[in-house]
Amino acid sequence: MAVQQEDINKVRASVSGQLGNRVMIQLDRGRNRVDIQEGVIQGAYPSVFTILIDEDEKKPPQLLSFSYADILTRDIRMKLC
Repeated sequence: MAVQQEDINKVRASVSGQLGNRVMIQLDRGRNRVDIQEGVIQGAYPSVFTILIDEDEKKPPQLLSFSYADILTRDIRMKLC
């Protein structure tokens, strides 16, 4: 399945509409490793979007960036909290 520009534009519009909202993300790290984290969508840019992952007692907050194609290829999955 080829990723079409139209599909990326739909994902970009959807993410932009959720700025500031809390999301749960499931990251596919390969070799059957999956991370599940919660954070807030901080920014939506032409090629990428950023999510601020909540701090806990072990780690400080971190800002992660993803491309819109990551959602289409299911490298990450997002769900509103």
